Amino acid sequence: MNTSRFRPAMTAVTALEGALVLAVAGAAPSRADAVGNLVNVTVRPGYNFANADDALSYGHTVCTDIGSGRSYDAVMGRIKSDFNNPDDYQASYLINQSVNELCPALIWQLRKSAATYRPSES
Repeated sequence: MNTSRFRPAMTAVTALEGALVLAVAGAAPSRADAVGNLVNVTVRPGYNFANADDALSYGHTVCTDIGSGRSYDAVMGRIKSDFNNPDDYQASYLINQSVNELCPALIWQLRKSAATYRPSES
């Protein structure tokens, strides 16, 4: 049997299988990464946590707030108040790092809550 006429189809299937394997392998893990969170929030200026435990504790508080259904607007407001900084970007960065690194299972909930958020006019 001559299989040369099937090679283009087999090559396309093999390429598709390879792409699927890469997509699954490249998917972000859904586990917490406390070290990643610490690096991202303690090196960045503006938060001034006293130590690593304080930074992790604050990040877990953000996760608790998001997980309990507290609105994105309310979490943003608390962070701005806690750090005496009205910058939306600074607050949203901390929320993003906390959820992505400490409680990635809540990313969907964060996105849903943040969808209606409108930055304050400064």
